[in-house]
Amino acid sequence: MKCIDTHIHVWNLQQASYDWLKNDTSLLHRNYNIEELTPQIQEAGVTEGILVQAACDIRDTDWMLQVAAATPWITGVVGWLPLTNTALTEKLLEAYYSHQTYFKGIRHLIHDEADAQWLLQSSVINSLKVLVKYGLPYDVVGVLPQHIETALEVAARVPGLRMVFDHMNQPPVASKEKFGRWGQLMQQAAANEQFYIKISGLGTTAQNPHWQAEDIQPYIAFVLEHFGEDRCFLGGDWPVSLLAGSYADTWHKYRKALQQTAGEAAQQKLAYTNAQRFYNL
Repeated sequence: MKCIDTHIHVWNLQQASYDWLKNDTSLLHRNYNIEELTPQIQEAGVTEGILVQAACDIRDTDWMLQVAAATPWITGVVGWLPLTNTALTEKLLEAYYSHQTYFKGIRHLIHDEADAQWLLQSSVINSLKVLVKYGLPYDVVGVLPQHIETALEVAARVPGLRMVFDHMNQPPVASKEKFGRWGQLMQQAAANEQFYIKISGLGTTAQNPHWQAEDIQPYIAFVLEHFGEDRCFLGGDWPVSLLAGSYADTWHKYRKALQQTAGEAAQQKLAYTNAQRFYNL
C-alpha cells in the first residue's frame, strides 16, 4: 500500500532561526536531516513524504525546498510566508514560490503566538485570500479549542480556503475524555467541507511513553465518523514523534488503530489518495 507521510520536519540550526528550540533541552535540540530518516521509511511502510515548516523564517522554507529537490521520496513542502504582510506574501508567491514544483502549502506556528486569534488579523485574512488565488491550502497547527474556533471564523471570512488541522488539534487523548469541547468544535468544523484532518502527533498528545493503538483509536474513529474517509490523511510528525517512540513504532500503532476502524479501501484513501489531492501532489 502506498503511503504519504504528510508531516515530516527537518531542521538545521545553522540554516534558520528556530525560536521554539532555543530553550529546549530534549532530544529535539540538534540538527535533524532527511538522510537520518530515509533508511527508516521502508520499515514504517512510508513511500512518500511532505516536509513541513518548523520555523517562521523564509530560510527554513528555502532550505526545505532544496532538501525536497535532492530527495526522491519527498514530494512536497508546506512552507512559511509572512502572512502579516499581504503585499509581500503575494509578491513572493507571484515571483517565486508559485513556480516551485515542491511548494504545496503554507503554515504559521500559531500555537506559539500569544493571541489564539492571530489568524483573524486583517492582514493575515487578506494573505489567506491570496492563497486561495494560488490554490494553496493552509495547515492549522492548533493546540487549544480557541484555535478551532478561530479556524471556523477564518473559513467564514475566506471561502474556498482549504485547511487541515495538524495533529487533529490535540484531542484529549491524555485525559481519555470522550470528546468534550474538542469534539463539539470538531463536529462544527466537519460540517464545513473546507476542513480536513491530519491524523498525526497522537503519540506525544497521549503524554504516555507506553501509549498504544487502543489509546488513540477512539479519536481516530471520531474524526472518521464526522469528517468521513475522504477528508482525513496521515502524518508521522518526525522527529517530534521520537519523544513518544521510534518512527516505525508510531506508524505501526497508527495502522493498527486504522485497521480497527476502517476498511481497506478507506485505509488507502487515508494513507495516500486524500493527501495527494489536498496538497496537489
